[in-house]
Amino acid sequence: MNSSAKKLFDYEEQVYESIADLVPSLDNPTPMLRLGERFNPHVDFDLLLKLEGMNPFGSIKDRTAQFMLQGLQLKAGQSLVEPSAGNTGIALAALANAQGTPIEIAIPEGVPEEKKAMLRFLGVELIEVEDELCPIFPSEGARGVVKSMVESEAYNGQYVSPNQYESELNVAAHYHTTGPEIWRQTGGDVDYFFSSIGTGGTISGVGRYLKEMNPRVRIIGVEPASRQHNLSGLKRITGLPDEYFPKILDKDLLDDVISVTDDDAFAAGIRLARKEGVMVGPTTGAVLHAAIETGATEKGRAVLISADNAAKYISAYAKYLDD
Repeated sequence: MNSSAKKLFDYEEQVYESIADLVPSLDNPTPMLRLGERFNPHVDFDLLLKLEGMNPFGSIKDRTAQFMLQGLQLKAGQSLVEPSAGNTGIALAALANAQGTPIEIAIPEGVPEEKKAMLRFLGVELIEVEDELCPIFPSEGARGVVKSMVESEAYNGQYVSPNQYESELNVAAHYHTTGPEIWRQTGGDVDYFFSSIGTGGTISGVGRYLKEMNPRVRIIGVEPASRQHNLSGLKRITGLPDEYFPKILDKDLLDDVISVTDDDAFAAGIRLARKEGVMVGPTTGAVLHAAIETGATEKGRAVLISADNAAKYISAYAKYLDD
């Protein structure tokens, strides 16, 4: 760049060396959007949506994947294998590709086709299994397949799993990045935090950080209204036996858990797109519905996690769209 151009553009060159460098941090946070009155009818309940769909691989799981990979010590010739409802698998695959590590993903058959296509696009070998949309059983379904591959003597230690369902690095990712980002972006002015519940990593990490900063912040978990649901990645914890309860979910942090139906979740996602032009996945729709319900009787400022965008769920949204 010549001297005159440097004077005209008074800033430093900013070029990243790896796609991994684009995963958010306190100095490179995902944006936060205030939802206006076209969507939020409650003027005394301010809704701030943290847009995790703007991560480089499209979801909040980019943070988790990066932390877990950084915590692994892979040997030459080893491959990654992980159970996933899609988002973690996509993030792990992209990061693994960037470092030249092979990866296989065990995925529930009912996961939206867009997620499966994205994984194949990344070169992942998919192992489709019959399972719930957020795998519950440690020794069955997607998690069981991965467990057997990691432990099998026949594979002789070839496979290593980051194990998002039990890894404390899943929680740490949000304690060290998402939580501090929220605190800085709101100037510490936050009364409620809403997040859907899957592995429990996001709500535990962010919830722990926010409670340390201000014990009065209310942490609200959002779950499907039934075990048989169409909200990929979400888990219903109400009534779940202790042996199947998410190991990394710190339930003592939760001030409330709100159940949301598929219909209400998808309807809220569609309404947000049509009222605000913001395109989010149906799990965000569930969080939005829960927050709007809460705002009918409460006052304050709420931060909502939008875990991903709508692009991976168009086939799922299709049946809820008007002709």
